[in-house]
Amino acid sequence: MSAENNEAIIRRWIEAYNDRDRQAEADLLAPEYVAHVPGAPGPLVGLEAWTQFSGSFAEAFPDLRLTVEDIFSAGEMVAARVAFHGTHRGEFQGMPPTGKDVAFSSIEINRVADGKVEEHWVELDLLALMQQLGALPEPEQSEEASPT
Repeated sequence: MSAENNEAIIRRWIEAYNDRDRQAEADLLAPEYVAHVPGAPGPLVGLEAWTQFSGSFAEAFPDLRLTVEDIFSAGEMVAARVAFHGTHRGEFQGMPPTGKDVAFSSIEINRVADGKVEEHWVELDLLALMQQLGALPEPEQSEEASPT
């Protein structure tokens, strides 16, 4: 498939997530799909493992929306910079809902073959997310960086 077609698959996958259309997501992922995500003890293998992982975000942030900021591809590899925006309304990693609006980002690399996403690597800015939720302190600005 062409680079443009592979990029369109990634965009459709993100749209399916935003619509919470599990079937549309499953249709875009290969049966042997593998995801590499921060915090997981190892690769998430198969659609069920991915559904559990992505579902935990949808439960914690039910209005979570993903937006592709940049996307480009080379061969079967597609890279995207993705912005996330949502409200913390459910438990997330043991933290009760805060009601806080959050915005964080990810860099994602996907391997697409035969019209399906076969492998997914994602680096989420979990530090920014946890700071916004109040689980970690915000970084302090040095006096040199603050306006006078």
